[in-house]
Amino acid sequence: MKQKNTQYSYLMSFLACVILAVCATPVALAKDKLPEVSSDGLHLLKNTKVRIAYAKPGMSLDKYTEVKLLDCFVQFKKNWQRDYNMDEVGLDGRVTDRDSDQIKKRVATGFNKVFTKELTNAGHSVVDEVGPNVLLIRPAIINLEVNAPDTMRAGMGATFVASAGQMTLYMELYDSSTSTLLARVIDPEGGRQGGFAMRANRATNNEEASRIFRHWAKLLNGHLADVKTNSSGH
Repeated sequence: MKQKNTQYSYLMSFLACVILAVCATPVALAKDKLPEVSSDGLHLLKNTKVRIAYAKPGMSLDKYTEVKLLDCFVQFKKNWQRDYNMDEVGLDGRVTDRDSDQIKKRVATGFNKVFTKELTNAGHSVVDEVGPNVLLIRPAIINLEVNAPDTMRAGMGATFVASAGQMTLYMELYDSSTSTLLARVIDPEGGRQGGFAMRANRATNNEEASRIFRHWAKLLNGHLADVKTNSSGH
């Protein structure tokens, strides 16, 4: 029971940090408008491939040979369900609370599946235990907005959209043995936008989400690879 209470406490602290970070440092802000040092002592990094990145001064990932990936937390954009339903005619296409929960579960499962696969393919061992050589990744998808959620209750008519939607990655890296916060990343991404509307359903939504997850996983893999290369003296 003590272990469960500790995990619950960590989760509540994490969610509080998500809310505070997003309110205090909106992802739309330019980097020169962000604080150089966050409230928890992380320093803003410049010239990164993500929108916002903070890291602990002197932080190095070269000692971490394994990765522990926590379950991904998912949160919709504020009032997304209400706003979406206001534009729907009839009840068949409306998003229920159950629909929202199912979407969040699919996004969370998809995120962890893609990240585990990409990390493993890149040669990183994904483990379930903590340890001195284990990097702990605490991911969250926030501001999730799905332009055409497939509730499976709609009629046979096809839905076409310019983009599948958008989401923001909020990810923190920890030393798993000491729970020391090493880095934080905030990066918004949207679905591909072409010159014409695209058909949207559950399959296409899942594929667009997976594409974005692979993009983020490859960025993380690239950073871990750079760290290993630099630490080997090349």
